[in-house]
Amino acid sequence: MRVLSSPVAVPPETGTAVAERGTARTGRGGRRPEIQGLRAVAVVLVAVYHVWFGRVSGGVDVFLLLTGFLITGSLLRAVERDGRVGFAAFWTRLTGRLFPAAAVVLAGVLAATALLLPQDRWRDTIAEVVASALYYENWYLAFNAVDYLSRGDAVSPAQHFWSLAIQGQFYLVWPVLVAVALLVARRRGAGVRRVLLVLVAAVFVVSFAYSVVITETNQRWAYFDTGARLWELALGGVLAIVLPRLRIPGRLRVVMGWVGLVGLVACGMLLQVSTMFPGYVALWPTGAAALVIMAGTTGSRFGADRLLALRPLHYIGDISYALYLWHWPVLVCYLTVTGRTQASLTGGFQVLALSFALAAATKWLVEGGMGKVIGPRATPARTLAVALACLLPVTLAAGAWSAHLAVQRHQAETLAADPANYPGAAVLADGVLDERLPDVPVHPAPVDAADDLPASYALGCNQGIAGSEALTCEFGEQEAERTIALVGGSHAAHWLPALQVVAEEKGWRVVNITKGACLFTPAPQRYKGEDYTSCARWNDNVMAELAELRPDVVFTTATTSSIDPASGYDGESVVDGYLERWAELGELGIDVVAVRDTPRLDFAAPECVAERGADTCVGTAEPSLAPVSPLQDLEGVSGNVSFVDLTDHLCVEGRCPAVIGNVLVYWDNAHFTATFARTLAPALGAEIERATGW
Repeated sequence: MRVLSSPVAVPPETGTAVAERGTARTGRGGRRPEIQGLRAVAVVLVAVYHVWFGRVSGGVDVFLLLTGFLITGSLLRAVERDGRVGFAAFWTRLTGRLFPAAAVVLAGVLAATALLLPQDRWRDTIAEVVASALYYENWYLAFNAVDYLSRGDAVSPAQHFWSLAIQGQFYLVWPVLVAVALLVARRRGAGVRRVLLVLVAAVFVVSFAYSVVITETNQRWAYFDTGARLWELALGGVLAIVLPRLRIPGRLRVVMGWVGLVGLVACGMLLQVSTMFPGYVALWPTGAAALVIMAGTTGSRFGADRLLALRPLHYIGDISYALYLWHWPVLVCYLTVTGRTQASLTGGFQVLALSFALAAATKWLVEGGMGKVIGPRATPARTLAVALACLLPVTLAAGAWSAHLAVQRHQAETLAADPANYPGAAVLADGVLDERLPDVPVHPAPVDAADDLPASYALGCNQGIAGSEALTCEFGEQEAERTIALVGGSHAAHWLPALQVVAEEKGWRVVNITKGACLFTPAPQRYKGEDYTSCARWNDNVMAELAELRPDVVFTTATTSSIDPASGYDGESVVDGYLERWAELGELGIDVVAVRDTPRLDFAAPECVAERGADTCVGTAEPSLAPVSPLQDLEGVSGNVSFVDLTDHLCVEGRCPAVIGNVLVYWDNAHFTATFARTLAPALGAEIERATGW
């Protein structure tokens, strides 16, 4: 899953007037104009990197630090002034500022999804809109980020709300932490500032340690984990508490300002943020932002703050929240409509121009509209009610749309109950396509395709990218005379529905032992450009499991197909280590039935069918499959191995339809839908019986 950086939503009144009074680092009236400029630089970097470079810049880390700095300072001053934490006023002010703009953008996302996005992306986008509106989008993405089957390039136009979800969770917790500090300070007769510093520093240490560990072991999860990000907010909190006590010479502050600004701009150029953060490396952008904040208003004509205080940057800082909210969905829609994976120079400028216009309009609409609705004598209750009412229509609309799709799915399942309507692979026996079919909608529908997966995923026995344990689940007769172990990566896993049907008919038992993107071989493997060490450990654990289980047959892939040379495989090949692994199984007395890999299309089948119809969505066997199977005349194969090739049930004369027998073949471009896999059961059962003599 592609990961994003995003700015935080700090209400304008806390964004410019939060500095401690009486320090040399503030501007007139205690205002901090360089913070608005810093926010502007960060949001521009985020947008530019997304639009033209397809990567992230570290801006999320800067804004998380700013949130911690501004909110901690605001709460602390309120406590020192009033002697209490105004929970209601704090949360009401935030919701009044944040919810209306978010609601406007999420409503736009729903509309754009219906008009511009293919149907196979509707369900995921609706789910993410709800997750964004309820501020748990980061956890939604965390669970999907560690799932190999999540579509890497099909990003949601609401995905960028993940950092706002982290902030929302921070806004709930932080006032409570300040209240605890106040309570402890009163009981011990200590200063609340000192007690709060100890608590915030403790949060920083614990979260930072956790972040370093989890980033090292499971970076894809850590990127969205609130616990792994909390240290960045806490670092801003520490800075807010200690800054009034710091006395830094003016010349040094000038240097600090420029070092921080240049460091921030250079971060995204020099670091691959999406694959390295949020561990200790994130100290780079947060440290750069801290330097700018500590430099403050230097009063020097050579200071970086002079640049950051320019009126254009101040204006961009004012609309930065709305600008970020709009730039990503505008970019996603542009890429979808144009069919591009990255914006052109002209297209990128168009995306930014439209994003700026929508951001300015949203800010004007929200501030003007909210003011009129709430009225001149706004109460906390009225403000909160209006803010919540803004998000309610969005969540209701998303829920209604989701319910409508569920009704359509049920109707389709009822129609699919008659096998005569959906023969699937049966119409392509022996490589000849029977086109005499009932006129019914494709099943599963493109919008439901990504959910039509083998049972192993829902049962949790398909190991994820990070794990190495040999997870198993069993299907069929527990006391069966014959046991088949399904072993390998996702291209082995997508045969499970067919094996389940065969096992039920024959009275066999099937044991599933699979892991995403991990081939069943002792040879070293790589995943997304990095050593796939968890796959190597998983392979060792699988062999130990098989040695204890002693199945009659291991069913696995015999070749690997590819259309991506960057994956390490080009075309179709028998992977290094396969012959060695099969021989090891032979020494354990276990036979091997190895199936030739399936073709990979150069388009996403559900998206193509939804947009252009089934008849035009036909791929080719080459180049992902070799013209002649590599299994023919393969030397060095041990005697316990038999091969199965069902390509003739997938392709006709080198042409591979995305829909066969009214059934959608692939849920992406290469993995069977469970529905289609089940239609392969008769052919697969016959081949297994031929290979084993059962």
